[in-house]
Amino acid sequence: MSSSAQTTPVVSHPSSRRDSALAPRIGQAALALLCALALAACEASTEGSGQVVRVFDGDSFVMRTADATELEVRLFGIDAPERHQPWSRRSREALRRLVRGHRLRIEAVTTDPYGRTVAVVSRVSDGLNVNREMIRQGDAWVYRRYTDDAGLIQLEEEARSAARGLWSLPDSERVAPWQWRRQNR
Repeated sequence: MSSSAQTTPVVSHPSSRRDSALAPRIGQAALALLCALALAACEASTEGSGQVVRVFDGDSFVMRTADATELEVRLFGIDAPERHQPWSRRSREALRRLVRGHRLRIEAVTTDPYGRTVAVVSRVSDGLNVNREMIRQGDAWVYRRYTDDAGLIQLEEEARSAARGLWSLPDSERVAPWQWRRQNR
């Protein structure tokens, strides 16, 4: 047996080099397309209309969308009293009255750490902005940690001046939900 082995040099064809250089670009383009489609699917599920199936409290509910998906929604820019806090039940009932039997349109702002869609919610029938109405009626606070919307702040000041809703409670019972949560952890 001979110890010398013959090797044949591999010569690549110019077109095979071009094809191998295109492969990563095609992969990147395909990935970008998949990401765009996934983003569009997420937006489609968080924007649109549906009906409320359950109200948790004065600032969150579950909505069934046209494709029968249940979506948990948190109203953007407001914070309602927590359970066991004064005005909690009234706040939940106020939201229930505003949304019950109405088709709602949601405009997603973000997703919170609990996976809820944080959104501006309006009724399809008359365009009523539910977030603003909860503040106007005095059934929630403006959540200034997340918004500095001058219109919302003005509505809160008007409700406070008119002693509407939770603003009719004695000062000792009027604790902002974010403070109440911090005190009751």
